[in-house]
Amino acid sequence: MLELAELRRSVDVGNATTQGQLALLVQRGDQTDRRMEDHEQRLDALERNRWPLPAVASVTSLCALGVAVWQAFGR
Repeated sequence: MLELAELRRSVDVGNATTQGQLALLVQRGDQTDRRMEDHEQRLDALERNRWPLPAVASVTSLCALGVAVWQAFGR
């Protein structure tokens, strides 16, 4: 009987330890999900704010072309 009680206690302790580890893994998974959502939002914001760069490059190249034409024909 004593051995059975010790065995049951060992199983209960192991079960409690396993449940605690699983709870920790679930918590870390939730934290990772929140981080992923935050990173996705930040990446979306960066992609939305990136659109002026090609427009600025186009305007700059057109200005350079205009100055080159002006220099070629103006003098």
